[in-house]
Amino acid sequence: MTTDTSPRDGTAATDADPGRTSIVKVVFASLIGTAVEWYDFFLYGSAAALVFGTLFFPESEDATGTLLAFGTYALGFVARPLGGIVFGHFGDKVGRKKMLVFSLFLMGVATFAIGLLPTYASIGVAAPLLLLACRLVQGFAVGGEWGGAVLMAAEHGDDSQRGFWSSWPQAGVALGNLFATGVLWVLAAVQSDDAFNAWGWRVPFLLSAVLVAVGLWVRLSVEESPVFKEARTELETKETAHLPLLEVFRKYPKEVLVAMGMRMAENISYYLFTVISISFLTLYAGTADDKSLILKALLIGSVVHFVTIPVIGAISDRVGRRPLYLAGAIGVAAWSWVFFDLIASRSEGKIILAIVVGLVLHALMYSPQAAFFSELFGTSVRYTGASVGYQLASIFAGALAPIIAIELLGDASAGVTNVPKVAVYMTLASVITVVAVLFAHETKATSLRHDRVLGD
Repeated sequence: MTTDTSPRDGTAATDADPGRTSIVKVVFASLIGTAVEWYDFFLYGSAAALVFGTLFFPESEDATGTLLAFGTYALGFVARPLGGIVFGHFGDKVGRKKMLVFSLFLMGVATFAIGLLPTYASIGVAAPLLLLACRLVQGFAVGGEWGGAVLMAAEHGDDSQRGFWSSWPQAGVALGNLFATGVLWVLAAVQSDDAFNAWGWRVPFLLSAVLVAVGLWVRLSVEESPVFKEARTELETKETAHLPLLEVFRKYPKEVLVAMGMRMAENISYYLFTVISISFLTLYAGTADDKSLILKALLIGSVVHFVTIPVIGAISDRVGRRPLYLAGAIGVAAWSWVFFDLIASRSEGKIILAIVVGLVLHALMYSPQAAFFSELFGTSVRYTGASVGYQLASIFAGALAPIIAIELLGDASAGVTNVPKVAVYMTLASVITVVAVLFAHETKATSLRHDRVLGD
């Protein structure tokens, strides 16, 4: 049985420097790396909504082509659990840092390759197949990214401020979407539709090479998690093989299911308020020629989202993770009933309001999620456990959300728009999340220096 040696005086537990500088450096590395990796991942979703249907599935109707583009988008989510398992396994055996560096490099290669892909007009059916291959690599890489990034922040920081520090990698996701949306918005604003479709869409993907180089430089400069170092030392004295995935399902089956349930409303609502909103405005609300309107609204929403996440993380250290998560789950369900009406108004102010409020409600769940999931699992399986719970839910939530929403909305060419069906879909997801949160125990300020796999 391991001993709880976590400090109780508000200092960070690190090997050399227990002061604030160390945790700030670690959090900055997690933030930048996560922002770069999710820039790449979200860029695909935005491009799928804007141009991929036309460029890679040109023989389909507009809505069908978009649906097929979202199909390749969804398959990236299918690869995420595999990435979570593989990166989690090695992250729990050899360390968090090495896996984070490799995941970022892999994501950069795949995203840069998308920017070089020939379209259907050039090579026919091989084009969407190559696009799919790149998307699968993206999904595999990002599947291993999240767990390692939040654990580096959570395991370096002190118990009483874990919600705040570990929320910064979550803010990195918002920052990545901000980067992706910002680049697309600038290009859409300064280019004609013909120029954007011909070559402009490639620019954001090729720019990822620069961002990845910066992210790798920052991540290589941080130290390994001190909590993991302690656990690894103890594991090396054990005679039995360390198999994190099997140990997670043997010791923490409830925690995996709780994490998956908590992800449903959070994950679906995010893609409802971002990716699906693009398709809704361009396909159903009659503004297909003005892509910059929805991109501007998403840009403003991403800024608010980025700022809000660490604020809510700090609040969760005081009031707990569960109250905020419940408020967010109930809030996104209620907001989904008015969201599309605001988007359909074609009023810039109302569209911005719809997205900003939606993302703030999402942040009530997403901000405390990093600390919450980290606190559910023991150290020697924490990377695997948090990643598996997080990424398995992505298949049923984020992967299917755009496809289900487009199907529920109906045939855009026929002028059919079934908005209430999407609101019901969001509400059902929120019910699942509320039940999952009620089954979870409050975990704020608990020590991460524990490991039931090792005998606790």
